[in-house]
Amino acid sequence: MTHAPQADHRTNWLLAVLEPEDFAALEPHLEVVELTLKQVLYEAGDPIRHAYFPHHAVVSLVNVLEDGHRVEVALFGRGGVVGLLSALVSREGFGRYVVQMAGTASRIAVEPLDEIRNSHPKLRQVIASYGEVLLGQTFQILTCNAVHPVEARCCRWILMMHDRAEQDTLSLTHEFLAEMLGVQRSTVSVVTRTLQTAGLIQQGRGSITVTDRAGLEDTVCECYGRIQRIYQRVMPGRYPPPKPGP
Repeated sequence: MTHAPQADHRTNWLLAVLEPEDFAALEPHLEVVELTLKQVLYEAGDPIRHAYFPHHAVVSLVNVLEDGHRVEVALFGRGGVVGLLSALVSREGFGRYVVQMAGTASRIAVEPLDEIRNSHPKLRQVIASYGEVLLGQTFQILTCNAVHPVEARCCRWILMMHDRAEQDTLSLTHEFLAEMLGVQRSTVSVVTRTLQTAGLIQQGRGSITVTDRAGLEDTVCECYGRIQRIYQRVMPGRYPPPKPGP
């Protein structure tokens, strides 16, 4: 992990919506760091020493089972913060936090974060609201993985990455998508080939480029829209609405 001082803390939406006095209290303790692809920030049970507010990096919380199977249960991008809720309670990681898209993040040690939170009521409210957003997102992702077809789930995952990355080309491999969706790699290959044939995406070496966002939104299951509405309902005006199609 390297430092990247040129980035702006307020690229992260949570930091951007803080009241000036709350942000001013946090700012001296924030440092910008570079998160690298596939970097593991924490494993399950690891002590949480820092919370990360991603900018254009994307981090997944993955549950690793005893047989080695891995399934994604939450996604963190510029609209969230990694490790915050567990840092303020158990101080231990829930699962494996792995970087799925490289980029920068604002990092803060949990001790000053906890002290500032306790003395700033509006900051506490933002954190509480985000906790409800994260719970709602996780609830919907788990439901989606249990009942919806792989093609729709793959579209939902690509759209969620697209929202958080703010770029059309995403660093995604078939192996990675298979792990996140809990299916065989061959299944993902069939699905992504179908999406490419339909003109919705373009596959590259270790990447997927969104070429027809509106088409993806037409193909995705209801879970994507529900997750977006959770953000809008719990934190109105703090998170941008879904991007319009081309």
